[in-house]
Amino acid sequence: MKSIIRYFLQGLLYTVPLAVTIYVIWSVFVMLDGLLPIDIPGLGILFIFLFITAMGVLGSHLISDRLILIFEGWIKKAPLVNVIYTSVKDLMNAFVGDKKSFSRPVSVKLYEDSQIRRLGFITNDNFRELGNNNDLITVYIPHSYNISGNMYLVPESYVEPLDVISSDLMKYTMSGGVTSVSKPVDPETLAADHENEESNPKL
Repeated sequence: MKSIIRYFLQGLLYTVPLAVTIYVIWSVFVMLDGLLPIDIPGLGILFIFLFITAMGVLGSHLISDRLILIFEGWIKKAPLVNVIYTSVKDLMNAFVGDKKSFSRPVSVKLYEDSQIRRLGFITNDNFRELGNNNDLITVYIPHSYNISGNMYLVPESYVEPLDVISSDLMKYTMSGGVTSVSKPVDPETLAADHENEESNPKL
């Protein structure tokens, strides 16, 4: 009986992550594919992909910064619309923009001489320009087992940069510390290791 339970738990370890991943991907696929009233599976999501790509090409080559500024000026005249638009735009820029905001992992002291640390990401270090005689920077602290988090204004002396892969740190925090964290791979070291493997092939 103990062996059966052990094999069942081992089976859960293999199947649950795979099943949840497939379910989430399939649900997103069905949701996006159902946005257009087309009965052919996959055609709706293909159309959305092509439309978004075309908008990217259009925005990169045909839409000038001046037109964007004029459009966003109209948006600012509607307070509620402006809050929604700018929040979503800044969030998208944080993940896929030229200046990604979750690329500076840090550990943060809770208070002076504290031995307890929280893990987070520096998202903005320009808050000091808004006040006098402060060295506050903006740090986002994600929650474990959740997609939410808290934003803190922290003295720069409380923050210690971490030499880790940002995505690994995000997974580590959101999983409650059960995943592993790796250091970024140095391209020169990676190239040297590749040359060593080629010069000393394994038999």
